Amino acid sequence: MTAPLIDPFARAITYLRVSVTDRCDFRCVYCMSENMTFLPKKELLTLEELDRMCTTFVKLGVQKLRITGGEPLVRRDIMTFFQSMGRHLDSGALKELTLTTNGSQLGRFADDLYAAGVRRVNVSLDTLDEQKFADVTRWGRLPQILKGIDAAQKAGLRVKINAVALKGFNEDELPSITEWCAERDMDLTWIEVMPMGDIGNENRLDQYWSLKDVRATYADHYTVTDLAERTGGPARYVRLEETNQKIGFITPLSHNFCESCNRVRLTCTGELFMCLGQEDMADLRPALREHPDTEAPLEEAIRAAINLKPKGHDFDYSRQRADGTMSRHMSHTGG
Repeated sequence: MTAPLIDPFARAITYLRVSVTDRCDFRCVYCMSENMTFLPKKELLTLEELDRMCTTFVKLGVQKLRITGGEPLVRRDIMTFFQSMGRHLDSGALKELTLTTNGSQLGRFADDLYAAGVRRVNVSLDTLDEQKFADVTRWGRLPQILKGIDAAQKAGLRVKINAVALKGFNEDELPSITEWCAERDMDLTWIEVMPMGDIGNENRLDQYWSLKDVRATYADHYTVTDLAERTGGPARYVRLEETNQKIGFITPLSHNFCESCNRVRLTCTGELFMCLGQEDMADLRPALREHPDTEAPLEEAIRAAINLKPKGHDFDYSRQRADGTMSRHMSHTGG
């Protein structure tokens, strides 16, 4: 049972993204509707169960844990989970513990995160305009996020900004966001909006801004050099020679990134999604809860799930409709 996790396409699974809650203190227009119905709390894995689940994945060769949500830092007592996962960093079994956050709670938790062994955080931020930020997040306030980023950098955390490319919303801010990140020594990654979940009256085709166009816009203003660098994630990178800045592109629509996929996603209810863009999943809760004294059934369930990992996803906007749309929200699977 100590053999590494290898999927049917000979890809080693070394990266687990873990959603610790489906709840969020924002209601971003491309992510969820304003009046969301969240899961009953009794359906969520306890922090102890999340620990046991993640520890089993680490035992099976996962080297990177990314904690997501919803907004992971709104979960009660979440720092105890980060502190507990730190023991795998200390042992050397885990190479990296990190998280993706909207930044709203970083002012409170940045020092604690660093103390737990976190060294990098991804902050989702789509605009530097205070009114536009309030509009796109519905409930968010930009000054709070900027203070959180300040606190993270002061604590010693490396910050990367993730910006969703939204047509007609932040196209005109590409230069200013890029320059702001350069001034603060933060990497920047652009992400295409993904067709996941009902978002009410918003139209994803209207929101979709292809990153091919984003890259072309950069080429109009900078000397752009493609980088061969891969981090094990879906991003492809370029360097802007004038600023010596690394810019990432996550392109689930305009360029499928599945051939090197090394990750799976665990939801806050114990469902394992082998692909973000497929509905197939494996429910690991029974193996976890029905066998509290042995990890063997959980290990077997994980291996069986990895054997079902598909070659790729089906996201497609090319026919002027959002093909491959997932019924679940991104906040359920984890960002």
